[in-house]
Amino acid sequence: MKPFLPGLLRSNSPASIFQNRFIIAATVTLACVLELLDTSIVNVAVPHMMGSLGATLDEITWVSIGYVVANVIVLPISGFLANQFGRRNYLALSILIFTIASWACGNADSLGELVFWRIVQGLGGGGLIATAQATLYEVFPAKEMATAMSIFGMGIMFGPSLGPTVGGWITDTWSWPWIFYINLPLGAAALLLVLVFVPDSAHRKTIPAVDYLGLILLAVGVGALQLMLERGEKLEWFESTEIIAYTIASILALIAFVIRELEYEHPIVNLRIMQDSQFSAGLLFTFFLGAALFSTVFLFPVYAQTLIGFDAFQTGMIILPSALAAAFAMPIAAKLLARGVPAWGLIATGAAIFLYAMWGHHLFSTESGAADFFWPLILRGLGLGLVFMPLNNLTLARIQPQEIPNASGLYNLTRQLGGSVGIALSATLLVKFEDIKRSALVEHLAHDNAAMAERLNVFTHLFQQKGEAAALATQKAYAVINGQVAKQAMMLAFSDLFMLFGIAIVLMLPLLFWMRTPPRMAQAGDVAH
Repeated sequence: MKPFLPGLLRSNSPASIFQNRFIIAATVTLACVLELLDTSIVNVAVPHMMGSLGATLDEITWVSIGYVVANVIVLPISGFLANQFGRRNYLALSILIFTIASWACGNADSLGELVFWRIVQGLGGGGLIATAQATLYEVFPAKEMATAMSIFGMGIMFGPSLGPTVGGWITDTWSWPWIFYINLPLGAAALLLVLVFVPDSAHRKTIPAVDYLGLILLAVGVGALQLMLERGEKLEWFESTEIIAYTIASILALIAFVIRELEYEHPIVNLRIMQDSQFSAGLLFTFFLGAALFSTVFLFPVYAQTLIGFDAFQTGMIILPSALAAAFAMPIAAKLLARGVPAWGLIATGAAIFLYAMWGHHLFSTESGAADFFWPLILRGLGLGLVFMPLNNLTLARIQPQEIPNASGLYNLTRQLGGSVGIALSATLLVKFEDIKRSALVEHLAHDNAAMAERLNVFTHLFQQKGEAAALATQKAYAVINGQVAKQAMMLAFSDLFMLFGIAIVLMLPLLFWMRTPPRMAQAGDVAH
């Protein structure tokens, strides 16, 4: 036990906090990577889980839905929980719950058991991101805040991108339970490092009366909203009574929650900080940033696996350089900020690069390959990397130190909801755009009878050469043309969607006029320094 005691003592000393700040940054970032990795790592193992647990595709989706819903419920109250239990205790408890639930997920013998432990895992992981961010704001001095946020941002970017790659490799090499078992050594390491190095908050302020009603309203409102977004496209949105019920429950609960929090003396989430125009503008911007980040991470693998024929691991390896490019861009942004380059200038530059990258995605075709994907994906990562960290700093620039945990929870919840809305919108628009493009292509073929007749004759002749009867050869020729039309229609739909998200980020740039205040001094970090 002796080696632990000096570390525990150092973590409470301002000088030691400053000395160990990069270890603290690596520790909380590791926790964030674990949480975000498990958001997407499950997706590639779905077929294996279905076979092992005897579940249908609709049933197995609750393994992902349960985790995400639990996440978004905990995110906005993470500041409250950190204040009540102490930041180090809350981080340690969250990691412990996450790790134990990971072990239980791997040992699950039924679908119900797996979904239950995924919900528990989500509850454990939900507060890690916001609490990690609040920790860095207090530990690092002002002049190093950009560096701290760049380290944190690497974890945020890497987690979702690594999920398909790691999940595909683990599932193919071992079996699906190992996508959960991999969390055990990493979770144990993160827990130990938190207990040794992470300090409690100097601005901790416990609330004498817990707002249980506000907590219930928040859980119902945010949980129902997330369920609506997760299930909407599959159930054809408002044609489903289930989706209508989720929508009504979400609207009513969230309206009641806002009223309750603004009137109650000790709110569980302090919504009054949204009166700051810079913070509110940053929340709106990060909503669209989350939509762009998660939607492009969602769309490209679907495109690559559906139209190009890549498997999950190949797709993950192609996406990986994009995450590396984002990680490369963040320290550069930190250095530029330290040298006086305005944050809004970096955000505008990153948005322009992202738009250009989406133009490159727009030019993809059904014949594209790894070489065609490389630079557009690299530029996508660079653009998002340049936007992410300066936007984070600007959004929280005028928030008081004691409100940083609360503001960080709202900020990360907004990005998560933006991602959920973006993915739901992408899935819906992909189907809609595909139908529109298909109708246009069919109409074009109908008007261009000569070209259509020639193509039909070519395919019919090929099938007849293989010994097919004339009628069957013609039928198969029509099937081939129909398949080509469907494939091209889907490709055109992907192209439009990529461009749409690029334009969406650029359209958010006018919000920067409300976000010109430079990043605040990190008071606690200066004290430690």
